[in-house]
Amino acid sequence: MKLSYYPGCSLHGTAKEYDESTRAVFCQLGIELIELEDWNCCGASSAHSTDEFLSNALPERNIKIAAKAGLDLLVPCAACYSRMLTAGKENRSFKPAVKIRNLPELLREEDNFNSIKEQVKRPLEGLKIACYYGCLLTRPPKITEVKDYENPQSMDDLVGILGGEAVFWPYKTECCGGSLAITHTDIVKRLTGKIIEMAMEAEADCLVTACPMCHANLDTRQDEISRDEGKKYNLPIFYITELIGLAIDEKKSGRWWKRHFVNPMPLLLSKGLI
Repeated sequence: MKLSYYPGCSLHGTAKEYDESTRAVFCQLGIELIELEDWNCCGASSAHSTDEFLSNALPERNIKIAAKAGLDLLVPCAACYSRMLTAGKENRSFKPAVKIRNLPELLREEDNFNSIKEQVKRPLEGLKIACYYGCLLTRPPKITEVKDYENPQSMDDLVGILGGEAVFWPYKTECCGGSLAITHTDIVKRLTGKIIEMAMEAEADCLVTACPMCHANLDTRQDEISRDEGKKYNLPIFYITELIGLAIDEKKSGRWWKRHFVNPMPLLLSKGLI
């Protein structure tokens, strides 16, 4: 199986561990990822709030490059995925010639799901995980056409076959304020703090996401939130591909933890997973 691959700016920058773990896991699944040649930023950070034409033209160019390859397009970043889908919906003169795929839904498909299940060598037993989808993987439903947009299950199901426990909690699709990360950090800290707090109240040991913007907010701001709230927050944040890599015993997985602000090593050691 081959897929076109759009890493976006984050996976080539602040979220390299997401890029590396995605490539490693897909290689183990026998899926070849072919990065788009000469791809450009999709404009997710600001284009849609400043220039409507640009907000559609930027993702359209990437989709047209993918169309030349004739392969489905994997977009791991939730924000990039949302912009790609939106471009195909808002501009009625443009019809994407390839299917745009998000990572959790693709891995939840039966063949990939079963392949992961067969390759689990190190079950994540004893690890309680809050699956956080954020606001863009499943919403708005008129764009994503997802039916369970308020209570998605793809990552919960993946955590289950990895041997972990997906905890029940009510904040799995709450917004972390990713688009306000620079302009309104006070709002972002408040939103992020609520998500961390609710995951802890659900007795989760860690949180897993498939969005680099959400990961950055949740991972990097816990020290600030701790100082503001006078309470220590130290919840490890994983990408779903990192947990899959750990469970299938991908040898490179140890390299990824070093890029995290909240060190996941003590947790993984306490659970006997490393």
